[in-house]
Amino acid sequence: MRSTRRRTWALPAASVVIAGLIAPLGISVISMAGPSGAGASAPDAPTPEPAGSECRTSVLGSRVVAYCHNPYPSTDRVQLHTECRRWWDIDADATPVDVGPGQTVRLDDRCWKEVGSVWVTHRVQSSV
Repeated sequence: MRSTRRRTWALPAASVVIAGLIAPLGISVISMAGPSGAGASAPDAPTPEPAGSECRTSVLGSRVVAYCHNPYPSTDRVQLHTECRRWWDIDADATPVDVGPGQTVRLDDRCWKEVGSVWVTHRVQSSV
């Protein structure tokens, strides 16, 4: 038979050993923050100027239409991509179109049968 005392003593001893191993990690994390870590904060990163068009797509049968409006001062080059559902139906990438500030453009495409997915890519050009 094993002694119950040995088991009872092993549990607190193991807890003390584990606490002794973890304590230095906690102290080093606190010391890395240092006295300046309490009240000081890093400067905010500069936020980029908003740019790009907002595009809305619609699918009706085998036809796709996208309207893109650019409310920002930079020009956005948009391109409509259509993936057809049937394996033999050719996927299409429309010609890229520049959308100037305050302009709205219409992009359209079609598949022979059903449309699988549609998306618009953007390439923002600087306003300078």
